[in-house]
Amino acid sequence: MARHLKIMRGIYAASTCLSLVAAAGLSSTALAQEGEGETQARRGQSEANIIVVTARRREESLQETPVAITALSAEMLETRQIQQTQDLERVTPSLQFKSAGQLSGTSAATVVFIRGIGQLDPTAAVDPGVGIYIDEVYVGRAVGGAIDFGDIAGVEVLRGPQGTLFGRNTIGGAILVRTKQPVLGEFSGKGRVRIGDDNLREGFAALNLPLGETVAARVSGGFRKRDGYVTRIFDGRDLGNDNSWSLGGSIKWEPSSDFDLFIRGDYNKRDENGAPFVFAGINETAPVPAIVSVGAGCPGATIPFAPLTPGDPRFGAPFVPATADARCANDAQALGKFTNGGTAPVTSTSETWGLAATARATLSDWLSFKSITSYRKTKSRGVRDADNTPFEILTTDLTTNSEQFSQEFQFQFDFNRLNMILGGFYYNEKSFERATVLLAFPPSPPVISSVLAGGPGSRDLQLSDLKTDSVAAFGEVSYELTDDLELSVGARYTKDKKSYIGNVSSLFPSTLPDPDPLPTEAIPDGGPLYIYYRPYRKSFSALTGSASIRYNVTPWLSTYLSYANSFKSGGFNTRYNAPPPGFVPVPFDEEKVTSYEVGAKFDLGDVRLNLAAFRADYKDIQLIFRQGVVPLLFNAGKARMQGFEAEFSYHTAWGLQIDAGLSHLDDQIRSVTDIPGATATIAPGDELPLTPSFQGNLGIGYEVLLGSWTLTPRVDVSYQTKTTFITGSVPEIEQGDYAVTNASLTLAQDGKGLTVQAGVQNLFNEHYKVQGNASLATLGYAEVIYARPRAWYMQVGYAF
Repeated sequence: MARHLKIMRGIYAASTCLSLVAAAGLSSTALAQEGEGETQARRGQSEANIIVVTARRREESLQETPVAITALSAEMLETRQIQQTQDLERVTPSLQFKSAGQLSGTSAATVVFIRGIGQLDPTAAVDPGVGIYIDEVYVGRAVGGAIDFGDIAGVEVLRGPQGTLFGRNTIGGAILVRTKQPVLGEFSGKGRVRIGDDNLREGFAALNLPLGETVAARVSGGFRKRDGYVTRIFDGRDLGNDNSWSLGGSIKWEPSSDFDLFIRGDYNKRDENGAPFVFAGINETAPVPAIVSVGAGCPGATIPFAPLTPGDPRFGAPFVPATADARCANDAQALGKFTNGGTAPVTSTSETWGLAATARATLSDWLSFKSITSYRKTKSRGVRDADNTPFEILTTDLTTNSEQFSQEFQFQFDFNRLNMILGGFYYNEKSFERATVLLAFPPSPPVISSVLAGGPGSRDLQLSDLKTDSVAAFGEVSYELTDDLELSVGARYTKDKKSYIGNVSSLFPSTLPDPDPLPTEAIPDGGPLYIYYRPYRKSFSALTGSASIRYNVTPWLSTYLSYANSFKSGGFNTRYNAPPPGFVPVPFDEEKVTSYEVGAKFDLGDVRLNLAAFRADYKDIQLIFRQGVVPLLFNAGKARMQGFEAEFSYHTAWGLQIDAGLSHLDDQIRSVTDIPGATATIAPGDELPLTPSFQGNLGIGYEVLLGSWTLTPRVDVSYQTKTTFITGSVPEIEQGDYAVTNASLTLAQDGKGLTVQAGVQNLFNEHYKVQGNASLATLGYAEVIYARPRAWYMQVGYAF
């Protein structure tokens, strides 16, 4: 009942807003006097509003592209209050986009799933399952995926495997971000400032500069500062704050209609206090909470580890009593949804920058060429107190430096009814990752003695040098048998070569600095390293393909049937708390998905309705198993996902705007393979992470003409059912059904000019989880992030 009340509140707000505005519009004499002319103008604009997408690496109409796509222009992003990539999940069926990766500790890391396929681990050793592209440049690391929508031309979310034209690591789908290019011969610009709750201060500006008849440049910059909404009682630090700024610059040279060169650079920096995790639970019978409780003097706490012996009242099976004593690591440590009890140092920083050059040349009436060259570099550090208590149960400190270079060539052929693309792709990435983990483990006599004396535990140290070389060749052919029937088929061959060198050991006590010089001998050779210090190499290759049939039943109805398969590359596990078998790293192989889809796209002028139904077979899933306290990936699962998606828009000539979408996902884990010496975190019958069975969104706005101004009230509601954040069932960190409502009121001059907007995000102050993580068996902790509570804002913008 409560669930339905939440939905109805949002719908009631939207319908009330619509009713009030419609009444005001009908009573306006100004509207009555000039209504007919304005209506005709709007109708012409609506009829010309063809949405162009690039899902098949060429420009074509959204309604005639045989792919399930959510396409959002810059204007649509602003209208629906979509400011960052993580906001896209509110308006996109089957998409889950979370910042603050569970294991990274940094708010800039991303975890992205489409149709139940993605990747939970944001570290450099694991590739994402959903590809993110900025102006056709692949973003290889999770940290680079958190993008502010400043000078953006549009965003496309492609659902389902995109392995033919976009390549590796797009088994769930792809997100294409297009920035605004310089416009020749135009001096123009725009800017905005925003203030709001939690001391929000935000600004952005962009300027288009003509530099002659054939050259133009564009520069942009922005910042966001906002206080956090989770308070640490230990030091008053506010977690979940925003402190970021960005710069962008581009230049376009177009000496003729047959050639243009677009060069772009971007820089983004974030320096924040840490992800807003809070305590979600403790397993009072897990070893580590019991160890720290006995060490703190918790009455009645017991552990079975030396130097304690039978007869000592502290000796016994791991146990922490459920008493409200600060010395006891139990559920009494809970401080609420927006208060953190941790004491370890926390931080979240990132710095990313990149350069890209795209050259296009028309070689003949039927042949064109494109070259895309790019270089990107990412630095990030995230420190998190995972247990969020005063105890040293688990603290992680992850620093990553990555650089990537990519080169892509495309040849586009256009023979009237036959279109073809042939291309080649090269990708090189080098990453260095330093991961250190402080914990009261393992239960060896030195560690236990130190903890009992009030001293530190141990510290795992994992230094990883990772390298990826990937090459691919791809092609797709589309042929129109008739004006209404098109067949397409494509294929891609990819080969990845990965290498890993790891320096992995444990330090005791945890206060010891990193060794200098670093040791190079493994335990069998008399050294401290858990794996032999040498290069490890593994290659992965795959031939993937796609095929589709598109048929225009009528001028307003396009249908399609498609098939696609894709793969996500494998690699090496880099986390170890003890030597793995043979003192060599544990590899994991690629995972694969095969998808079948049928769709229909209706375009009735003011009304658009796009439908898609799909089934995907997911094999060799890279699942997390635990060896002791350490999470390791193994190819050990098979699953089946099937579902249905719908997107609807109704933009009338008289001002009414309705946008809606929904998705239903049915996921079934068919099997999980046993891994000797490791414990699975998921079993057949469990739900896949970030795969809610239902997602829905509804937005209603109404444009009221006030002379040369337009007043637009708008309400947007998003809703989703139960969501899990990790593999396996952990009730402490699961989120039940919830609905979120945002509302805004915008007053804008017609054309360019002044815009004033006021709004409220999370209008009904819904408290819901957006991220969670747990390791209850040994480490015994669970943590979650709640969304920011209700917040108002006001924004003033100007364009010329």
